[in-house]
Amino acid sequence: MMAAPRKPPYNSRVVDAASPTLSVIIPCFNERTRLRRTLDEVAGWARAHGRAIEIIVADDGSTDGTPDLTREWAAVIPGLRLVALPHNTGKGAAVRAGLRAARGGMRLCIDADGAVPFEDIAVLEGAIAAGADVAVGSRVLDPSIVKARLHRQFFGFFFRALVRALLVRTVNDTQCGFKLFRAEVVEPLFAEQRVQGFAFDVEVIGRAERAGLHVAETAVRWREQPGSKVRVLRDGPMMLLDVLRLRMALGPLPAAIGRHPR
Repeated sequence: MMAAPRKPPYNSRVVDAASPTLSVIIPCFNERTRLRRTLDEVAGWARAHGRAIEIIVADDGSTDGTPDLTREWAAVIPGLRLVALPHNTGKGAAVRAGLRAARGGMRLCIDADGAVPFEDIAVLEGAIAAGADVAVGSRVLDPSIVKARLHRQFFGFFFRALVRALLVRTVNDTQCGFKLFRAEVVEPLFAEQRVQGFAFDVEVIGRAERAGLHVAETAVRWREQPGSKVRVLRDGPMMLLDVLRLRMALGPLPAAIGRHPR
């Protein structure tokens, strides 16, 4: 039986709004246990900062009661809603569905495990305010703080090197699940998205660069959480294959990365 959400004094004027300034999209597959803490953290941040936000749980066909938990928490977090895919399709599909359903002028994707402290949104918002169209959290730039097991670090190094060689010029860490988009660029980028799995980030950033958008990479804090859905031996080969397919689909790196006119 699922534990009921505690009832903190959320201010509905802050957490819910007809026109939220910020949408927070949380892709989920069987994340009932880890999602509770993340929802609490996001809603508490919104209340503390007086921000009008919405929270979208983009459920990827969970079978552990994640949708039921989301509906239950929506009773105490009015700005929370569920976007549910009918069956498990992949993280890329869930992120796409959540972003395209959002209403906020800024749209932030985060992972359900809360590996990046939500308050690190400040550095992404700073990059957007400075002119970026997309702000990407990074675990490899100084002064990032990263705690992860050795085999994950090794695969990450190899994957980043391949992506930089074939597809992406401006971003060192495409796979950090902490990304902020201006609303205007979401539809052009995600309408053409084809990768449904974990390598969808590479496709989106590659498309952004080729469209002349300004992509900024900023350091965030990150700590590996128990229960990760990414398995290096299981998912790694498919991610590498997706990168090779994307290289053929998107073409070579552009000669120069420009700035998209506003």
